[in-house]
Amino acid sequence: MAALYILIPVAVVLVAVAIWVFFWAVDSGQFDDLDGPAHSILFDDDQPQKPSAAAPQNDPEDEPGKQKGE
Repeated sequence: MAALYILIPVAVVLVAVAIWVFFWAVDSGQFDDLDGPAHSILFDDDQPQKPSAAAPQNDPEDEPGKQKGE
């Protein structure tokens, strides 16, 4: 019975925090466009990605089946 004196206020506080977070998310626009990200995966990018200059170059000695020193 003594545990209820602790668990009930903790549960009420957690519910209050969850409600506050929900309303904060609605006010900050988190739920404004729910369909856009789902549809954007279906369309190609307009410009193809170029490989970056920091990308490692293929070393001819790193070919599969070839051991170092051959």
